[in-house]
Amino acid sequence: MSSHDISGVLPAEPEKATLEGRNKILGFWLFLGGETVLFGTLFATFVALRNGTNDGPTANELFELGLVAISTFILLTSSLTSVFAMMSMHAGKVKSMLNWFIVTIVMGLGFLILEITEFRTYVEEHHTFAGSAFGTSFYTLVGFHGAHVAFGVCWIGLLVYQGYRRGLTVVTAPKFYVASLYWHFIDVVWVFIFTVVYLMGKVG
Repeated sequence: MSSHDISGVLPAEPEKATLEGRNKILGFWLFLGGETVLFGTLFATFVALRNGTNDGPTANELFELGLVAISTFILLTSSLTSVFAMMSMHAGKVKSMLNWFIVTIVMGLGFLILEITEFRTYVEEHHTFAGSAFGTSFYTLVGFHGAHVAFGVCWIGLLVYQGYRRGLTVVTAPKFYVASLYWHFIDVVWVFIFTVVYLMGKVG
């Protein structure tokens, strides 16, 4: 039997086939709960400080929604590709799962490139981390999310490498599943960033 189609070997939800796998998923949900609290604190700090520009550029003057909209589209589409990866995993199609995760990685890298480009533009317009309370809270929140995206790209990349070497088993399936959960989480956080930071910044 081909290693690229093992639907006859693994259960329909291999990530939940063992107690260890279920415990990993539960533990990861608890971790995401802690991350939610952390991001909530950063959001609250940004909202409190976003008008402290120290005579520097305001959010309305800085933000160009076109570039941010492209970044948003790329990241949200990558969430869809990770869904396709999970659908392939549940169908036992290892090669398809890994390919979808590779697409997710590429989109994550594209998002990071656009974000770095955005930050460079802001710095050129004198919107720096230490320039104002607005700048500090902005770069902390958005940059912290970007660091999460970078970590996710590296994590999924290592899992893809492991998948090509070890295939899909009840041991590796939970790892792919929680990585997909993580990716969805940072996509949801970005939706809030897009709304609270960029849209609210443009409308005042």
